[in-house]
Amino acid sequence: MTVGAGPTITSEITWLLHRAAQHMHVVTGLQAEKHGLQLRDHIILSAIHKTPGLTQVELAKTVSLDKTTLMSQLDRLERNGLILRRPDPHDRRVRIPEMTAAGEDIRARVAADSRVAEQDALRSFSGTDIESFRRMLIGMIGDSADPGSCL
Repeated sequence: MTVGAGPTITSEITWLLHRAAQHMHVVTGLQAEKHGLQLRDHIILSAIHKTPGLTQVELAKTVSLDKTTLMSQLDRLERNGLILRRPDPHDRRVRIPEMTAAGEDIRARVAADSRVAEQDALRSFSGTDIESFRRMLIGMIGDSADPGSCL
């Protein structure tokens, strides 16, 4: 049984983007879960991979998490041997999360599976359509720096 109205050509773009993001989060989350991770774990590992050297505070801003939530995520990733936290050479009170070899391995496997899942989710679109969609999204984002992944 379907509840609520489905998307239409007249639906608000914000709502459509939100629903599309929800769908892609589910698809990617399933790939992360196959490897024993939560989606949030994969996003944090991806952000560390994409922008190494971020402090914990900078990483929290990058992935839009409050410090407390990020710290519990980092604690779990560290307990599982996927990251380690080193002191910042310029300020020993500050920690910089770094991926371990095991963390990079699992991040790469989830990313590869997620690419396949993304391709499957977009299978009804041509390559030209997907490229146009990416350009539109980039146009909406503007020229702001891309600090990493989103949650």
